[in-house]
Amino acid sequence: MRLRASILVILALLAALHTYIGWRILPDLPIANTWRMAGALWLLASFLLVPTALLARGIKRQPLADRLAWAGLLALGLFSSLFVLTVFRDVGLLLAAVLAVHTEALVRWSAIAVPALAAAVTLVGFINARRLARVVDVEVPIENLPQELHGFTIAQISDIHVGPTIKHGYLDAIVEAVNRLDADLIAVTGDLVDGSVRQLAPHTQPLSKLAARHGVYFVTGNHEYYSNAYDWIAEVQRLGLKVLMNEHVVLQHEGAPLLLAGVTDYSAHHFDESHRSDPHAALAGAPRGMAVKVLLAHQPRSATAAAEAGFDLQLSGHTHGGQFFPWNFFVPMQQPYTAGLNRLGKLWVYTSRGTGYWGPPKRFGAPSEITRVRLVLAQ
Repeated sequence: MRLRASILVILALLAALHTYIGWRILPDLPIANTWRMAGALWLLASFLLVPTALLARGIKRQPLADRLAWAGLLALGLFSSLFVLTVFRDVGLLLAAVLAVHTEALVRWSAIAVPALAAAVTLVGFINARRLARVVDVEVPIENLPQELHGFTIAQISDIHVGPTIKHGYLDAIVEAVNRLDADLIAVTGDLVDGSVRQLAPHTQPLSKLAARHGVYFVTGNHEYYSNAYDWIAEVQRLGLKVLMNEHVVLQHEGAPLLLAGVTDYSAHHFDESHRSDPHAALAGAPRGMAVKVLLAHQPRSATAAAEAGFDLQLSGHTHGGQFFPWNFFVPMQQPYTAGLNRLGKLWVYTSRGTGYWGPPKRFGAPSEITRVRLVLAQ
């Protein structure tokens, strides 16, 4: 009953927002009534398509389910920009009225600008989301780093979200690009999938080709728990990746040891108390005096506990760098870092913008990345 009430509230809100866009934009466009009607019909179609993207996951028939998801997610991406720009336009017109510069021309041209900009941002965002992620090089200075570990490289990929719109080919291109980096170690920091093993196993198969001198490691993200984490942990292991669940390994590189640990997702205990994320537990039994301790943790907000536990570097994802405006402004409400390299006490935290995308195939102002982390001796 509560679920049905929640769905009705969401649908009512979605209808109200679409109506708001039509009410504020369509009458002010210098177009014939026939085109206004076409705009109204598009808004109606958008209202119907957006929830379809969420419902499509429950449709077993393929390729119908994926096609509906594609249509709904593309509509969601365009709608989000239309709504934000409509709000900005109304704020601008209000300021123009206060400053006595409100004119009919301003009303007309600002109405034209909203759908034009929304379409342009959505198109550019689509291209950015669907192209192969660029390689981002990051140097992390570590105090007292052994000379043998100077230049040690970690290739990090995160938040790929294999699912309705990201399939085998998309992931295969990422795997090939990562392997070309010839990194010493590869880290996959969660949110690999959006769907069940039964649905997506053929599309995650390229992971089996990942190869690095010291292996390939994986930690769970929140979306693994939405998609039956137990099955995905087993599947990722079958593909040859080492899953670190509040545990560590000690790697020997040119005779020098490096401790690599991984924790379950920060929210994992909401699904299974035994999976509670714990950076301290990840160090249990570790040798004393390790010069370098690296933690893989899906969410940046694991950093406080990681710093207390004595890690030198934490590699995270989760945020997507906001993915597209204006969501980058909302990330700090939940996470301490949105993207890039940050410092918390003696702990370095690198937050990837993600290698894929979630929801609408749209990235604007937050490009996807394959990260090549290089450890260097602090000067």
